[in-house]
Amino acid sequence: MKKLISVIGSDKSDESLSKYAIEVAKELGKLIAKNNAILICGGRGGIMEAVCKGAKTNEGITVGILPKSKTEMNDFVDIPIVTGLGNIRNSIIVYSSDAIVAIAGRWGTLNEISYSMIYEKPIILIKGTGGIVDYICNNINTDFSYKTKVIIVDSAKEAIMKIFNK
Repeated sequence: MKKLISVIGSDKSDESLSKYAIEVAKELGKLIAKNNAILICGGRGGIMEAVCKGAKTNEGITVGILPKSKTEMNDFVDIPIVTGLGNIRNSIIVYSSDAIVAIAGRWGTLNEISYSMIYEKPIILIKGTGGIVDYICNNINTDFSYKTKVIIVDSAKEAIMKIFNK
């Protein structure tokens, strides 16, 4: 069975979303597809669009778990799932996944990171991408223990290596 990998992060309205974070997301999408996994995301713009675009360059399959309607969907989503749940859909994005990777982000991303911890799903944060991810990376207590370990990496390649035990 193919792995289901969720990528979470900033939407296009995040004014602090960097070009670097977008490039990391595109690279991550390419690597997810190259490893024959299925990408799950929120289906909208910003990090979600970039990761879907990257996956499509390697003929990957993309699933967008949308908050309200298909009109919000980016052009690179293959399978749109319209929930009508708004941000509550974050639970579905996380719960459906084998692993979650976070890039940049704000409160919605923090919510998804929290769900990852609650559902005991592997959560990987790509350091240097900005937003809530960098805040957590720079402030997490290394003595913090919970059933789910927060894994901090420096690149999309390193995230994939952790997911696929390479």
